[in-house]
Amino acid sequence: MSAHQPSELIYGLEDKPAPLPAFLTALQHVMASLVGIITPPLIVSAALGLNAYLPWLISMSLMVSGAGTFIQARRPFGIGAGMICLQDTSFAFLGAILSAGFAVKSRGGSPEQIMAMIFGITLVAAFIPVVVSRFTGQLRKIITPLVSGTVLCLIGISLIKVSIIDWGGGHGAKSFGAPHNLLIGLLTLMTIVIFSRARNSWLRLGAVILGISLGTLLAALGGGLHWQPFTHSWIALPQPLRFGFDFDYALFLPIALISLICILETAGDLTANCLISRQPVEGEQYTARLKGGIMADGVSCILAALFSALPSTTFAQNNGVIQMTGLASRRVGIWIGGLLVVLGLFPTFGAVIQQIPAPVLGGATLVMFGSVLAAGIRIMTQAPLTRRDMLIIAVSFGIGLGIDAEPDFLSQLPPMVKNLFGSAVASGGIAAMLLNLLLPKESAESTVCQPAAATERRSG
Repeated sequence: MSAHQPSELIYGLEDKPAPLPAFLTALQHVMASLVGIITPPLIVSAALGLNAYLPWLISMSLMVSGAGTFIQARRPFGIGAGMICLQDTSFAFLGAILSAGFAVKSRGGSPEQIMAMIFGITLVAAFIPVVVSRFTGQLRKIITPLVSGTVLCLIGISLIKVSIIDWGGGHGAKSFGAPHNLLIGLLTLMTIVIFSRARNSWLRLGAVILGISLGTLLAALGGGLHWQPFTHSWIALPQPLRFGFDFDYALFLPIALISLICILETAGDLTANCLISRQPVEGEQYTARLKGGIMADGVSCILAALFSALPSTTFAQNNGVIQMTGLASRRVGIWIGGLLVVLGLFPTFGAVIQQIPAPVLGGATLVMFGSVLAAGIRIMTQAPLTRRDMLIIAVSFGIGLGIDAEPDFLSQLPPMVKNLFGSAVASGGIAAMLLNLLLPKESAESTVCQPAAATERRSG
């Protein structure tokens, strides 16, 4: 949205809407974010064999998202942006978290030990945005749009593989690649695509939910829905460090790198939110919102790690809901937080979500993970790409995707080095950062990729 064309707001940031419109608007935000909150625990659980704890993981994810959203809106002690900033379970961390989980699993670790490691390293990494929120300006000089865009592209490409595995039937499925699995995943994907292009804003808002619902129904009609019994308590109360605490420096460093990238992504989301909510995007007030919002991201991630949920960061898609409804009052954020916490109290909700067949999940997440890749491309190409930029992208992609395609490439190196550089995100991201710092910028450098408007100006 352009800064020169702000949305027409029915309720401004500090307005107090009546309970009914506030509740209905909050419900739309929850519907828009629900799939994003619950999908990461679904993927991690299926890949690492944590299904016995999945309803709990989903409940905690909902609770932490609700608590984080409340903090962002309420802004206690200056922590939070003071806007509707829905905290969503982040897809960006998935690749590094799965790598850490597989590393523990390869050592013979139990599901509890896997989660102790995952939540241990994410707890330590959660303090990074808390500290960096004080130095946001300096960080942007190191992690430029070129670096962050490259890392986001690598994250999206790495996660697409996870979607394809689910689409085929899931890890180790006897029917992997069966035609009915491929068909169900395809119909789910096409449903989401069709509804995403609908003129009706409600259909666009619920496209992912409608696609998953239709896919699950088709799977049930075809005998592909296998109900798993519910064996958990009816109420879920948070338990700090339920699975203990473990830590490994080599597994931590990729998570730390992604934490830095997510800070810049959050800064962009907060800026867009300020524009839509008709708030300044420069000056002391803007800086205070930015710092408070990034710190709240860190606090949300700390709560997530403490209470067995994956890292939670600001969710950009809810800016679209603000624009659609014309309701930017931060009091709606308090309603959103309450609704999510209530949903998280009941593991039965997570148990129902657990029944989604893998092909349906694969078809749906392909859209989400493809969107991560597309966002990375958009960030990289904000400015014309120079020959230096193209060289950084080429080397970073080559190293990251090459190591991801052939993990044995690092098999003769020490375990710490192998774990650190064993993922596309870590190896490619570190390469991009180092090259961006080391390669000199040339003032008269020619551009390789330029926006069409710039080309037209020159030709004219």
